[in-house]
Amino acid sequence: MDALTPKSLRESEGDAAVHPVSAPKPDRHAYRNLLLLTCCQAVGQACNTMMFAATGLSVITFYHRPDLANLPVTMQHIGVMIWVFPAALLMQRVGRSIGFRVGSLFGMAGAIVMSVGLYTGNFIAMCGGGLILGYAVSCLQMYRFAAVELVPVDYRAKAIAWVTAGGVASAVLGPSIVRMTYDLVMPFYLATYASILVLHVIVFTIMSFISFPPMAPAATDAAAAAGPPPRPLWMIASQPRFIASVMAGMLAYGTMSFTMSASPLAIVGCGFPQPEAHWVIFLHVCGMFVPSFFTGNLISRFGTTTMMAVGVVLMLIGGAVALNGMNEWNFRIALTVNGIGWNFLFIGATALVTTCYRPNERGKTQALNDFLIFSTTATSSFMAAYVQDHLGWYPLNWFAVVMMMAAAGAVIWLRSQHRALSPAY
Repeated sequence: MDALTPKSLRESEGDAAVHPVSAPKPDRHAYRNLLLLTCCQAVGQACNTMMFAATGLSVITFYHRPDLANLPVTMQHIGVMIWVFPAALLMQRVGRSIGFRVGSLFGMAGAIVMSVGLYTGNFIAMCGGGLILGYAVSCLQMYRFAAVELVPVDYRAKAIAWVTAGGVASAVLGPSIVRMTYDLVMPFYLATYASILVLHVIVFTIMSFISFPPMAPAATDAAAAAGPPPRPLWMIASQPRFIASVMAGMLAYGTMSFTMSASPLAIVGCGFPQPEAHWVIFLHVCGMFVPSFFTGNLISRFGTTTMMAVGVVLMLIGGAVALNGMNEWNFRIALTVNGIGWNFLFIGATALVTTCYRPNERGKTQALNDFLIFSTTATSSFMAAYVQDHLGWYPLNWFAVVMMMAAAGAVIWLRSQHRALSPAY
């Protein structure tokens, strides 16, 4: 029997999970707000996908250091690490609406700096643009938390599913825009970065029509006030369950970013046209987000750690396919399966992290989780270009296999717990 059952996860949600019939339903205004936020997710995530698809290939057009081609993407991840706490504090002070629109302004500024850097052949400027874009991405990561604030508590899972659907739309939107714009004007990909600017303008505009509830301080939460006082962050982070869950999430995101960042350089390096790289990224992002529509049902039926184990196996299969050859279908299948495996492993790990803290510990624990994950993606995205340039595609995938074996160890530890790991509160 799965040691971390869906029942234990549902129990952590409080009385709303026990009495779902009496829970109020969202009104039309709530559905409208959620739909608009989903549109923002689709457009914003498309910008992130475009960065992965275009950056490495645009940098090598003027900067003859392929091992550093993904450094602007790495700087974007570092930007998320730097900006995630200030962005959260700003939203706590001024509300979601203003906070998210500030994120869009940073996105516009970052796209402009990236465009100027590419046009002038200034690699440092492109890295600076990636750092600025990190603020926009840190806000994008908070959309899932904002979604649950728009609906009654019993509809939180459905709200998250709606936002995830925006990720599916971005899988089509992002690579399609890159394919249409990469050679529209010279130098290559200049129109792509200009498109990112336009997309952030669209997000800013849509956000203006969303009515978010006031950001109430955590101290006013009656349930939190009635419970025990919050523990120090080091005490929460030292729990073996938290360590194993975060490690699984970090390795899932790090391995995915590692192969995703290197794949466009590897595909073009094999002599395939650049649109093939865009197509592979499209398939990969579809693999990342499309399964989200049924991942929750699979976890409910088979258990959290079971689906995490399936995710590890799928990512290992993706690595095996990549090691089996370097033709078009090897890249397509390997990256698609890699994305599906990431979905199962990362969503399962995220669900388990939520069982490690009390309501009044939620903010700092979630921030620490995202900080650790993006520290991994920053490292992996930088190392991807270096390993691809100096060692090649096959050694890179052997590194990915080793990282997945470490994730397998974390999942095995979680499954070895015979007692139910109940929530922390």
